[in-house]
Amino acid sequence: MDRTSLSGFIEMSLAAIVHEMLCGAVAAAGFGVLFNVSPRRLPLCAASGALALAVRTGCLEAGLNLEGASFAAALSISVAVQLLRTNMDISPTALDVVGCIPMIPGSLAAKAILGLFATATSSVVNSQQLVTAVQYTISVAFVIVAIGTGLAIPTLLLRLRLPLNRRRSEAA
Repeated sequence: MDRTSLSGFIEMSLAAIVHEMLCGAVAAAGFGVLFNVSPRRLPLCAASGALALAVRTGCLEAGLNLEGASFAAALSISVAVQLLRTNMDISPTALDVVGCIPMIPGSLAAKAILGLFATATSSVVNSQQLVTAVQYTISVAFVIVAIGTGLAIPTLLLRLRLPLNRRRSEAA
């Protein structure tokens, strides 16, 4: 890659990441409203969504598949929230989830559901349509599992490292 094409790629990647960050921030803040997050904590929700989509977009641009990029983004959100949890009066779980909801692949899920409905209601089975619908369904399932796993790992690992008396006070 020569210097001009590399700078063009960086500018394009930066523009894509900024666009995704803005969309993720708005979506996460909206989900924060739905989850009854305090209005003064909505910027944390927006930051969570912006970080998640920035990491996912950066990973996609670097060549990772959607599942791997979603896992990396969920992992980064969960680590950030776990490290900042002492300074917040918002549930860390709510902040994790609100930040990751914008990563759910709605378009793929819609294609999967519509394809499965079309296959189920058709009297003649189109094997290509069935294969495509199953591929979309599996992809959506793997993305959701990747997000859930990325959210769970830091929560479990960092909770084990907390002192015993702090864990008891948080449980109460």
